[in-house]
Amino acid sequence: MIRRRPRRARRASTQPNPTLNRNLNIGRPMQDESLLSWCEPDRRRAAEFMHTDPWRVLRIVSEFVDGFDALALLGPAVSIFGSARVTASDPFYTKAREIARLLAEAGFAIITGGGPGIMEAANRGAAEAGGVSVGCNIELPFEQRINAYVNLPLNFRYFFVRKTMFVKYAVGFVILPGGFGTLDELFEALTLIQTRKVHNFPVVLVGRAYWQGLLDWIQARPLAEGKLLPADFALLQVTDDPAEVARILSESYAKECGRALAALPNGREGLWATETPPARHRSSRRTPRARS
Repeated sequence: MIRRRPRRARRASTQPNPTLNRNLNIGRPMQDESLLSWCEPDRRRAAEFMHTDPWRVLRIVSEFVDGFDALALLGPAVSIFGSARVTASDPFYTKAREIARLLAEAGFAIITGGGPGIMEAANRGAAEAGGVSVGCNIELPFEQRINAYVNLPLNFRYFFVRKTMFVKYAVGFVILPGGFGTLDELFEALTLIQTRKVHNFPVVLVGRAYWQGLLDWIQARPLAEGKLLPADFALLQVTDDPAEVARILSESYAKECGRALAALPNGREGLWATETPPARHRSSRRTPRARS
């Protein structure tokens, strides 16, 4: 008689997956279901993530990445600040335009906030000299338009990201008459230099009569009371002469880098070292040089 082996219990081919089915078990929709939901209440709830800090961090990082990508090959640049309320008939508009032209001819890119007034004048001078004219626009409560003389535009939502671009890619600041925004940029630059976050970074005030009251107060109060050192006050340079501004920036850059701009390969450096400037400025492009 043939004995038959007892049948073994057949092993189940599947088993519950409590981790994957967690949403189902607690009555929540599947992740794909939530992602692809088009019901208006669901869509509004799903959009709430855009107002959370983790999402803002990603937007902030993306602005830094965009700025770094756009300006990484910019070469030596100067940031120019001043009032957005200045018109083309204002003497400081003319002065800002001339300063930017001289700096562009010396081989510097020009960085501004991209708006009207002094910013427009500086971008205009740079563009007319065939230089790189950067405009870092910012989201504001009122309509913000970029001026027509920017040939490298950037847009920002966050002031601190925009301000990083002004400092990171500049070898100096030129400050013309302006309001709170201009003063903010001025004192941030001075603080970064004083705390040695940046080195050999000239800050030039343009308009001696305009700035003299501020300089007198700094001498009479913070400096006299020991809240500033004489070396801190000496960081500020004041002039009314556009040629003097260009000389200060060119000499500082040459000293910092141990070379003049004219000694660079092909006589130029940075973003357009291997590229042709925009056609409308090509005929006026000049060989960068250090001014003496």
